Amino acid sequence: MADKLMIVLVNADPSEPAELGPPLFQATVAAAMEYEVEIIITGRSAELARRGIAEQLRLPDAPQTVYGLMQDAHRAGVVFKVCAPAPGLDDDDLVPEIDETVGGAYLISEAMDDATVTLTY
Repeated sequence: MADKLMIVLVNADPSEPAELGPPLFQATVAAAMEYEVEIIITGRSAELARRGIAEQLRLPDAPQTVYGLMQDAHRAGVVFKVCAPAPGLDDDDLVPEIDETVGGAYLISEAMDDATVTLTY
């Protein structure tokens, strides 16, 4: 049985905040269930890692911003990583919840590990 959940946010479009709720909620629940959880942000979703973007996004009919959901997930134990090269993102541009910058080899290695379940959005 796998003990790690890796969620890859690659196609979840920041201009459609409703797409961002499920992976953040699922990551938070899995962390609360004491699984090791990480969210890898890459592709079009990489804008979420940039300061000032997720703070402006709200799920439909939700009181909290997408950034608030990211903060909740991080407090629950979710590790956030951004996959380089994320266009135009420097370390100074990243929200503080980004724990690490990784490359494509890391993502492939983790996805191929039998102890990891990978979900993509």
